[in-house]
Amino acid sequence: MRILLLIILILTCAGPIFILLSGIIDFSADYRTANNNSAHIAPLPEQYHDAIIQVYTARAFHWRGLFAVHTWIAFKAKNATNYTVMQVVGWRYFMNEPPLLIRKDFPDRFWFNQKPTIILDIRGEKAEALIPKIIDAVKQYPYLHTYSYWPGPNSNTFTAYIGRAIPELGLVLPGTAIGKDYLTNQFWALMPSGTGYQFSLKGYFGIGIARKEGIEVNLLGLVYGIHLSPLRIVLPGFGDIP
Repeated sequence: MRILLLIILILTCAGPIFILLSGIIDFSADYRTANNNSAHIAPLPEQYHDAIIQVYTARAFHWRGLFAVHTWIAFKAKNATNYTVMQVVGWRYFMNEPPLLIRKDFPDRFWFNQKPTIILDIRGEKAEALIPKIIDAVKQYPYLHTYSYWPGPNSNTFTAYIGRAIPELGLVLPGTAIGKDYLTNQFWALMPSGTGYQFSLKGYFGIGIARKEGIEVNLLGLVYGIHLSPLRIVLPGFGDIP
């Protein structure tokens, strides 16, 4: 038992310590002056005319980035001249504003100095068909006026909810998307990819099995597991390790 606990402790701490020592997180960043400019990785709407859906992830602000990422959704309808960006933002809740923010914006902004990564990219006729479903699913999100950094509902709870509501997206969130396993008033649900199921006790503990996610175990919001498509290990802090 002691050896097992030691192994779990090592697996839990290795990722956050590595992220800390790597310098990936800018602890000197101030949210008022941090870089929130476009990273120029999304197609320009004036040059790309087809519909497009993208999901982004970036390390969370300050110390939270040692453990977690922030995720958001963006889409552009066919021939639209701008993107619509949808995300849950914690500071809005603490400023007595609705945490869900929907606006016309650059889809690929830095998240307080952290460069975003695209984890889902759907284009053309499929994107055109799914955009109305996303709009409808957002209207049904049950936590429009509630937010909690841990274990949820937070920004990743929102993104995972949209994935579950629209399995056709095939959305696979990284293990560092803490809050994705916070289910909406239930203990069983689809995994965000829609290719399997999970059990979760309000995001504190759970287990999921799916074709795309493989096997994931959630302990106090931290995810350990093996993703199968493609094959990679999932550990706290690190996220997905090829």
